[in-house]
Amino acid sequence: MAAPPFPPLTPELLLRAYANGIFPMADGRDRPDIHWIDPKLRGIFPLAGFHISRSLRRRILRRPFDIAFDTAFDAVVTACADRPETWINAEIARLYGDLHHAGFARSVELFEGTELVGGVYGVTLGSAFFGESMFSRRTDASKIALAYLVDRLRLGGFTLFDTQFLTPHLASLGAIEISRAAYRRRLDRALATDADFDRAGTVPSPDQLLQRMTQTS
Repeated sequence: MAAPPFPPLTPELLLRAYANGIFPMADGRDRPDIHWIDPKLRGIFPLAGFHISRSLRRRILRRPFDIAFDTAFDAVVTACADRPETWINAEIARLYGDLHHAGFARSVELFEGTELVGGVYGVTLGSAFFGESMFSRRTDASKIALAYLVDRLRLGGFTLFDTQFLTPHLASLGAIEISRAAYRRRLDRALATDADFDRAGTVPSPDQLLQRMTQTS
């Protein structure tokens, strides 16, 4: 007897997956198959431990980009997928767009004039932020996007910033790796409390951002 088909991937199923510690990835932009990933080791950003180097601090103070939130979500996802190897196919892009319209997926955008040059997007659930992907078309754009994102998560009462995997780039900014069991414990606590991505209000000035980051790091 043939095995029953997998249920269709929906925004609701996606949120249940995140609540259980797993997330989807496709084999490539043009590959239809989507797999559920549950890493043995999980990357996270301790929200009080984001590291801003002297060079990054100077870069932020120069105001090289205009910062915005949730003004170009679909464009950020498209830019994140615009690379030789990607796990974002058309179905995944559509699903995250649906989550964004439902208020569960958010983005940070960096503009140079009218050109989108950097950004990051992820999913919110309880007081957890699940970072999905980021891109950078200018020096330090992704680092600056993450700095503004971490500041917003702190002010909004978030307790968990999941990066899925740990890369040297993320580690240089303070991300760490924890076991699957430790991650699940943190996730359970985060799902039991509420946070508000919009509580921070308007985008802070570079001085305000750096002052807050210094006080809490």
